[in-house]
Amino acid sequence: MARPPSTQPTEGELEILNVLWRTGPAELGVIRAALQATKPVANTTVATMLKVMHGKGLVERSDGPRGYQWSAAFSLDATRSGMLKRLINLAFEGSAQHLISHLVDQEPLSDQDRQAIRQMLDAPTPGAEPTPRTSKRSKRP
Repeated sequence: MARPPSTQPTEGELEILNVLWRTGPAELGVIRAALQATKPVANTTVATMLKVMHGKGLVERSDGPRGYQWSAAFSLDATRSGMLKRLINLAFEGSAQHLISHLVDQEPLSDQDRQAIRQMLDAPTPGAEPTPRTSKRSKRP
């Protein structure tokens, strides 16, 4: 029995998406040139990957002056969120706490990293109800 096709980007697809997030909509030649800066890649390889990515819904295409203009179908933030949710569900039993615990145990954190993380945790959560503060003063009659 064949497994269903993944909607998550592969490493190579992420490289293409990173180009598109940096440049905005781009033609095949621009995408290939950006990828070529880090490793040799053929036009046909990039074209095939874009076709597969289009089938997965990862990129969109529109007619340009010299061929298709390719763009990311989702923002960088939305893609990161989806990938992180999948990782948490598959590798950390659905627990973000397990992910953070593993990260802290495996990667040494600088004092600057620890301070930045504490500030993020202490900041109000967007959209959350503020926690009512109780006053130690007695109420006036």
